[in-house]
Formats: sequence, C-alpha cells, structure tokens
Amino acid sequence: MPDRAPASHLPLLAALAVVIVWGVNFPLQKALFGQVGPIGFLGLRYLLVPFCAVALLCWRFGTHWPRLDRQEIWPLVRLTLVGQGLHLLLSALGMQGSTAFSASVLLACGPVFTLLILRLSGIERLSRGQVAGVATAAAGALLFTSDKLLSADWQASLGDLTLLLAAALFSYYTVASKPLIQHHGGVTVLGYGSLVCTLPMLLWSAPSLAALDWAALPGWVWTGTLWQTAGGGFLGWLAWGWANERRGVARTAPLIYLMPLIAGLAAWAWGGEQFSAHKLLGAGVILGGVALAQFSPSRPQPQPAVTAAPGA
Repeated sequence: MPDRAPASHLPLLAALAVVIVWGVNFPLQKALFGQVGPIGFLGLRYLLVPFCAVALLCWRFGTHWPRLDRQEIWPLVRLTLVGQGLHLLLSALGMQGSTAFSASVLLACGPVFTLLILRLSGIERLSRGQVAGVATAAAGALLFTSDKLLSADWQASLGDLTLLLAAALFSYYTVASKPLIQHHGGVTVLGYGSLVCTLPMLLWSAPSLAALDWAALPGWVWTGTLWQTAGGGFLGWLAWGWANERRGVARTAPLIYLMPLIAGLAAWAWGGEQFSAHKLLGAGVILGGVALAQFSPSRPQPQPAVTAAPGA
C-alpha cells in the first residue's frame, strides 16, 4: 500500500496540471494575437492540427482507424464545424476584443448553456437550484460587463458577447455529440472532427497567413502555438479525460473553476492586466452561479403512466 499511495494522487495531479495549463493559455493566446492576429493564430494552429489528429488516432488505433456509419458522417461534419471550427473562431475574435481574464470567466459559463439547451430540448427539467444558478450566473455576467456597457465601450462589449456565444456553441456541441461519442469514443470524434475542420479553417485564414511576415516572427510564436495546439489541446484533453475516468467526473469537474483564477493571475503577472473590485465580484458571482447550476440535483422527468393490460 505505501508503494501504491503516490500513484493514487496521479489523476488529481494530472487534472490540476491541465487546469493550470488551460489557465495560462489564455494570456499566452492573447500575446500570440499581438504577433499574428486572431485569424492568423487559427491558421497557424490548423497547420499543426492535422499532424496532432493523425498522431492521436494512430496512437489509439494504429493503422486500423474505426469506420463511421454512412448516416453518422454528416452529423459529425456539422457538429465539428460548429463545435470546433466556429467555436474556436468566435473565441479568438471575442478574446481579441476583450481580455484574457474576461475570456476565461465568460467561457466558463458553458455548463449554464448546456443546462438551458437540455431544458429547451426537453431532455431535462431544471430544479429550483439549477434555475437559481442560471439566474445568478446571468446577474454576474451583467455585473461583470457593466463597466463596458455604462461607458458605451461597444467594441469590448461585443467581444464579451462573442465569447458568450462561443461558450453556447460549445455547449450545443457537447450535448449534440454525445451519441457519437458514446458509439465511437471521444478520441475518434476529436480526431476525425479535427481533420474535418482543417481545410475550412485554413481556407478562412489563408489571407491572414499570406499577409504575415514569416521571417520576422519571433521563435516563441511557433513554440507557443505548438504548445497551445498539442499541449493544451490534444494532450490536455487526453489527460483531463483520464483524470475524469480515474477520479470520477463529480470529483474532477469542480477543479475547472480554478481556471479563471489561474488565468487572472497569469494575465496580471505577465500581461499587466488590472482588475477592479466590481470585476472580481462579478467573476465570483458568475462562477458561483455556474457551480450552483451544475451541481444542483436535476429535476426528474415525469414518467408516463403505464396501464396494465387486462389479466397481466
């Protein structure tokens, strides 16, 4: 038992490491935008994505990749273009008009949008605790962005709204892709989806890539983009999934609320970002509402009455 004790902490350490990486990636991505712009960054990212996707699929399946049923191909294409492509595009554009800390807080609203989508789809009924969490998160979002709204800083406000839309799109992807993930596994959906998105994203970002002065780019741009794509993206999601499998989602999911704290500290230390009292209060209210909505017991769906057949 003493020899096995350290191994029991590995899933927790892995989850904490992933949260730290994801938190630090927000100010790193903001710095990369300053060098290549948001669309140029996506172009550089998708120059690397297909190599990461192929490596991931070969690591998991060797040379015998799983085959999709014909009726599953279009749903996979549609979902990944929305959940990966459009989500990443809006996240980048939103962060360009906002700050690293704001992006980390607003993108953390994903669980609230997931609950609302489940409710609108008739899959789940919200309990009073979940409704209170959604209302609290909405109030926190208004408080968080109130300074920009009151000062009529419409560009920054549009950036925050774009980030919220990006969070909603990823929540839709999370709900709608569940049947595919249950059938084929997360590695297959992530790998195939990344390959599907590569060509459209490269075509979209081609003008920005062509306008870059490649020789003048500092070396850390390539290192940072590689880390964002392979480290925070593919390896991060694999490690997060492994930690969820070993520790359980209920014990691992709350760690994600450390991400805005880490992003804020990193943005303050390396990017010089400043935070007002109402900004910190708004962030706390948002994350509190998201946690309340996510971890409150759900309301069971009413079951239709079953009438026993005569003589049963």
